[in-house]
Amino acid sequence: MTELVKYIVTALVDDKDSVSVTEDGDVLTISVAKDDMGKIIGKQGRIIKSIRSVVKAASIKQGRNCTVEIDE
Repeated sequence: MTELVKYIVTALVDDKDSVSVTEDGDVLTISVAKDDMGKIIGKQGRIIKSIRSVVKAASIKQGRNCTVEIDE
């Protein structure tokens, strides 16, 4: 699941080296550079909601219930 989130987030940001995704149980935490934070959140949170929807669908298919958080 971490690879999926990292692939999506890396495609969205400018500083691809600063992207890190950590998994702690069923919680995935995204960490990016401060300049790229807005690109991950999107207008009114639309992009992060979309990422969460994709992760939720993929995790249910695997029999898990993963959530996505952003590390500030």
